[in-house]
Amino acid sequence: MRIFLTAAAALMTAGQAGAEAHAGAGYLTYGPRPAYLIGQMADSALKDDLMACMGQTPERTAFSIGHRGAPLMFPEHTVESNVAAARMGAGVLECDVTFTADHELVCRHAQNDLHTTTNMVVSDFAEACTMPFSPASGDAGATAECRTSDITLAEFRTLTPKMDASDSAATTAEDYVGGTAAWRTDLYSGNATLMTHAESIALFDSLGADFTPELKSPSVEMPHEGFSQEDFAQKLIDEYKAAGIDPSRVWPQSFSLADVLYWIEAEPDFGAQAVYLIDDSSIEGLDGMDPATWGWTPEELKAQGVNYVAPAIPFLLTLDDGGAMVPSELATQLAAADIGIITWTLERSGPLASGGGWYYHTVADAIDTDGDYFEVLDVLAQDVGVVGVFSDWPATVTYYANCMGL
Repeated sequence: MRIFLTAAAALMTAGQAGAEAHAGAGYLTYGPRPAYLIGQMADSALKDDLMACMGQTPERTAFSIGHRGAPLMFPEHTVESNVAAARMGAGVLECDVTFTADHELVCRHAQNDLHTTTNMVVSDFAEACTMPFSPASGDAGATAECRTSDITLAEFRTLTPKMDASDSAATTAEDYVGGTAAWRTDLYSGNATLMTHAESIALFDSLGADFTPELKSPSVEMPHEGFSQEDFAQKLIDEYKAAGIDPSRVWPQSFSLADVLYWIEAEPDFGAQAVYLIDDSSIEGLDGMDPATWGWTPEELKAQGVNYVAPAIPFLLTLDDGGAMVPSELATQLAAADIGIITWTLERSGPLASGGGWYYHTVADAIDTDGDYFEVLDVLAQDVGVVGVFSDWPATVTYYANCMGL
């Protein structure tokens, strides 16, 4: 499948620098990683099936969701990161939405992440940070906290995005902005381009992708200078309306059930696809899979109009008595309530060969090699029945979906 971009569409994105990032975006490619991961798999029927698809032509699929673009190697929430994700066949792209001091919507994973995702601590606006850089001293690590709400949109545009990282041992602000994990890279960090939410809409549309914006929990007390949580939730939807985007192409997300219910009530066309994100920080006891601690049942969510739920990977998978990966109690109950399940985030927390981190902690004993990414995907798709998977490197999910006809 080829995605054709016009010069006009390119110029609708985040400025001239962003337009240049589209060079060569009219084709899809898996790149070398899916084949590498398949090569790491133990011999199995699944490996044979995936090997048999090596000659397939990449096709865009809504099953493959770019998580902040493709931040395994590109600075997250930038034009370049999302163009890379689109080239890997991600049919849905994400802008995590927060706001600036003048209440303009921008793409950042958190309102208070500018100290790790941009150069703000060494910029002209370093002193505007909620907590300016403080060097490491003795047993105390270096600290900083810089928020989008500390600066205006015009000031935000002057910042330089980078890989999400910091060096807690830094004694200078210049060293603090380093610290990229060894399994990521700074190779593609140069000249990356920040985006507003509105610019992300134009970019994703020009790339032929659909949209899954996440309304991020504010770090400031709400209302913020008269800007309420409802105003925030409504403004996100209004920017899709202003761009003429059909609601069927938008999956707005939030960890706040109140936000999801607001969209269902106030904007039912968009609310029909609103996604309730859940993890163990929002629901006590989720890790133990005890339904009595959830505070709701899937049937109750469905009755309120919630059609999609997105738990993190570890809350959808567990191990049976034989040590095999199987659907969790949560996954089983969501499916029984006819709620669409989306999950996050593949290839987020480092090599599986070294354990895989938090995203795989409920199935760690079944994880041996990086090839197990495909084993995880197969259980999620075939047994849990997820309808989409967020990934930091969408090519892996795209390859699997194309191979399995999803």
